[in-house]
Amino acid sequence: MTVFAADALRLDETRLATRRSTLPARLSRALWIAPIMLALSVTTLYPTIFLLALAFSKSTLGRPFRGFVGMKHFAITLQDPLFLSAIGRSVAYALSTSLLQLALGFVIALLFSSLLKAGRFLMSLVLLPLMTPPVMVGVAWKLILAPAGGLLNGTLIKYGVISEPISFLGHPSLAWLAIAVADLWQWTPFIVILCFAALSTIPEGVHEAALVDGANAWQRFRHITLPLVAAPLSSIYLLKLILSFKLFDLVYILTFGGPGFATTSAGFSIYRRAIEQFDVGRAAAETIVYGLVIGLATLPVVRLHQHFERREA
Repeated sequence: MTVFAADALRLDETRLATRRSTLPARLSRALWIAPIMLALSVTTLYPTIFLLALAFSKSTLGRPFRGFVGMKHFAITLQDPLFLSAIGRSVAYALSTSLLQLALGFVIALLFSSLLKAGRFLMSLVLLPLMTPPVMVGVAWKLILAPAGGLLNGTLIKYGVISEPISFLGHPSLAWLAIAVADLWQWTPFIVILCFAALSTIPEGVHEAALVDGANAWQRFRHITLPLVAAPLSSIYLLKLILSFKLFDLVYILTFGGPGFATTSAGFSIYRRAIEQFDVGRAAAETIVYGLVIGLATLPVVRLHQHFERREA
């Protein structure tokens, strides 16, 4: 019994010493994490709580939190056809334009990767639209698309394609097309850079082995390149999808939501509710509803990305 008691005592002393030695390490890790947790609390937790408080209260731009209204703002928001239409337009725009930009950016990145050193030089030129401020992009495209003196109308009339100027921003379908083109010009370089980085991770030996086996270019692309970059491409699409859901600046500069409400995105509708109508409580409720819609819309893309990652593993 004495031997067992001594062994137990030594074991307890060892555990106590281990705990004492790990305490400074845990404290050190906590101190390293503390700034990050503080930043997340300030930038995420506090705005979320503040937004929820606004959504459940009667709040204006000058006098917030004047009274508790419960779910009233959410009920009105879910019955507002204008806001629901704005959400539908935003979702359709984000899904379609993000897919188009991913396809175009991937094709350009494939071309650049095949050019080796020249491709890296061209990448620096591609960056120019990305470095342009969004407001300047909107102003530039508004001047290009202007019916009187605009570059596009002038060129089309000069070569006899049209006989009179077209109001690209005055027609609902053409206005959305104009916004999409401006967005394409601005953000496709970003997609190209990310796709080029994804293609750079593919080992060169894989393609060399496929060439030895007699695989042609299409077979190498379908069975090697595409499966190896499927996971990065899905994450790139998710990132661009989120950026497209935040569409505001181009709508504000090019169309201001018009003609009528044809190009009013959800973000622009929330802006008008809060800044023009001063109904901050309703705008907060619309923001929460739109955030939930974004979460539901991006969930399939997240699942697809996880599927590709598991397949690679």
